Amino acid sequence: MFTRSFIAATALLLFFAACEKTDTPAEEGPMLTFKLELDPNQVRLDNLARPQPMAAGHAGQDPDFKGLSAHFIELVPTIYTLVGEGAIVYKGKETTAGGATAVDFSEAIVAKNGEVFVSVPLKDIPAGTYPHLRVSVTYQNYEVLFNINNVPNGMGGTINLPQQRGTIASFVGFNTYITDVQPNTMTRPINANKRQGFWAFETSLSQPYQAANNVYMGDAPGTTVVNPLSSTAPIPAGSCLVTGSFDAAKPLVITGDETEDIVVNLAFSINNSFEWEDDNSNGELDLDVSTGIMEKVVDMGLRGLQPSVE
Repeated sequence: MFTRSFIAATALLLFFAACEKTDTPAEEGPMLTFKLELDPNQVRLDNLARPQPMAAGHAGQDPDFKGLSAHFIELVPTIYTLVGEGAIVYKGKETTAGGATAVDFSEAIVAKNGEVFVSVPLKDIPAGTYPHLRVSVTYQNYEVLFNINNVPNGMGGTINLPQQRGTIASFVGFNTYITDVQPNTMTRPINANKRQGFWAFETSLSQPYQAANNVYMGDAPGTTVVNPLSSTAPIPAGSCLVTGSFDAAKPLVITGDETEDIVVNLAFSINNSFEWEDDNSNGELDLDVSTGIMEKVVDMGLRGLQPSVE
């Protein structure tokens, strides 16, 4: 005959077992995973996916990336598939806190070079062959080299400091709501929507010049958005939907019967992707502390996308 204590103990064990089973997330099955690769050696392309040298009077750098974010990933089955008509496998959070609909930067996923950006269940993706894809790049964070001139030296004079490192927070999405921007260690309030091309640049001078550190802000007038399908599937103006094509012999194929993960490598060209007007023709980025003026940033767009299945 079972005692009351035995029955109570048994019931308690069953309760905890049931709770443990309930709290365990359901198995998602095989995943489609997107990894980032930021490659300075890829060809530098223009909007139409043609090789593009640096414009006369301009200079550029291969940025030292610390992070990148995208808002939208779409698998594209044909060269005639318009934006939104393919398989949308990822879309980030949006908000109207700043008025018009915008990317919610506070909710954005930011990944480093070589890291996984996002994974989605393969069971949720329509079966098909996808030779192309689109990625809406929204945010970039990277270091660049620059010269900073007329820095107070603490003795009543100034000094020029060449080849310093600064950090840029670059917003290239169609519209982004930003509460605060923090390129490196300094934070500045924004609390507004910012259109494509907004940037914030933080200097990182060491002692004894730290007092001169600041965050400078501006807007780049143009953003290169590479689209090899521009003649058949144009992208909306002001977006940053970078389009890439898989190797013709190795497209992305989703059968619907996958038992293992599929990993797609998103290789972006950062070949001189940070571009400015080189006023003094020295090939270097110059900032003057006395005036607060930096040579004009003109383009921060990534210069191509080569997706591949690992």
